[in-house]
Amino acid sequence: MPVITFAHHKGGTGKTTACLNIGGFLKKAGKRVLIVDCDPQANATSGLGVKPGTSAYDIYDVFMSGTEGFETVSLRSAILKTDAGPDLCPASLDLAGAEPYLYEREDHVSVLNNALKTVSRRYDSILVDTPPSMGQFLINGLVAADRTVVTMDTGPFALQGIESLKTIFSDIGENTGKEVTPGMAIVTRGKVLLEEMTPAGEVMDGLKRLLGISGKKNLERMRFLEIMEAMNQEFAQVYAIPYDPMIPEAQKRGIPISECTAESPAATEYAQIAKVIGGWK
Repeated sequence: MPVITFAHHKGGTGKTTACLNIGGFLKKAGKRVLIVDCDPQANATSGLGVKPGTSAYDIYDVFMSGTEGFETVSLRSAILKTDAGPDLCPASLDLAGAEPYLYEREDHVSVLNNALKTVSRRYDSILVDTPPSMGQFLINGLVAADRTVVTMDTGPFALQGIESLKTIFSDIGENTGKEVTPGMAIVTRGKVLLEEMTPAGEVMDGLKRLLGISGKKNLERMRFLEIMEAMNQEFAQVYAIPYDPMIPEAQKRGIPISECTAESPAATEYAQIAKVIGGWK
């Protein structure tokens, strides 16, 4: 049973989207899947149709369990069945209040890892969504991980993000003794940039280059190719997810894209990634 953590210290990279949609296709393939939301923003919770703060227990209670003055709550007690498919350990804004307490605990980097061990035999895959920040919840997610998946956007600072992640993972390894070596990277909203241009579009693009006026789409395409080249040098497996209007539609409905369609551009890619992850041990 692998624990797979989705990580990036920057927001807007499609981390939660990847976690939910891969989890949805794993479930559709007959796998027993648990998604653990470790982000106080609770987007993974909302993305599976659960309103944050409405469950009797959530991941906040699990992190606070064992802290003096707080109730002992097992991870199993916080897990919900969802209509969307995967089981869920939800999050809420309360989680932000747990971080100061974790710094006072000797086991602060392994709280999640110890909790996941108690339910490991119940699942084929456990997916952990972490917050876009460098703190205790990201560290706990990485320490608990058997595999780490990094998500990237195609913005102008994406390449700097790769170097920042390498530094962060190295620092975590030095301070916790847990080596973090991501085996997969997912570039979101990028593959559409590789679509073939029409003959007229190629003529206009060439004319703009001759005049020293690079079109926006051409610049984005070049940046995407540069990002993909850099990531292929750093990660064993790299996937690109195209823009797909079915993604926000699924999010609005509180379900993974697997429950909407299996044939849209992004769904096809996420299904392929889920097939690869489903074979991980």
